Amino acid sequence: MHNLNEISFFKDLPLPYLKILEQKLFTKKYNKGSIVFFEGDRSEYMYIVLEGSVKMYKTTPKGNQVHINILKAPSLIGEYVYFEDQAFPATCEFTTDGVMGLIPFEVVEQLLDNKSFAKAIIRSLTGKVALLSALIHKETVLSSEAKVADIIIHKPSIFKRLKNSEIASILNITPETFSRILAKFKKEGIISLKNHNLEVLDRDKLMHILETNKVKECTNCIANFKAQMGLEQNK
Repeated sequence: MHNLNEISFFKDLPLPYLKILEQKLFTKKYNKGSIVFFEGDRSEYMYIVLEGSVKMYKTTPKGNQVHINILKAPSLIGEYVYFEDQAFPATCEFTTDGVMGLIPFEVVEQLLDNKSFAKAIIRSLTGKVALLSALIHKETVLSSEAKVADIIIHKPSIFKRLKNSEIASILNITPETFSRILAKFKKEGIISLKNHNLEVLDRDKLMHILETNKVKECTNCIANFKAQMGLEQNK
């Protein structure tokens, strides 16, 4: 399990600040599949993944999960709800057994006078803004085939770690669609996939799919995405 002084957000803090955090920090163990918090919950704590990994996702009005990210220890969660005084915008669920550290926001606020700590918080927030921007791009621009091509090109090792249904969830497509696309890619000699060992046989074809099959046929993709996420504003 990670200690606070090993985590980038806290490693440059002066010793007195670090001791305050260690005194106020408490930990909680979770089993795989346990929910840390639900979308819409409120909290007075900053969460830190100290061991294991969690997935963040939103739930659509129809009950479907929209994958946002997988965070591995050590990762900071929940700073947004403090600064914006908002409920959690997504559900957090452990994908492994793990440990979560909790620090009261009132303690965190005392540390914001430290420039290095404040900058680390800002970097964490801006990183998550960039992540959300990338998610919106993929959901509103990339077709299902282009999504699969993209993950094969950039994250081929994921096929060794996750089941097809889990990868499909990350891509926000159905397992059936994901399996159909993989079968098509194998039939066309683009990839080889046996026992979770993926080999790219024709990278140029994958790049061609990503570059030419990326535009969805929708009149207003952003509006459609907001509707899927349940983000439409009442007029």
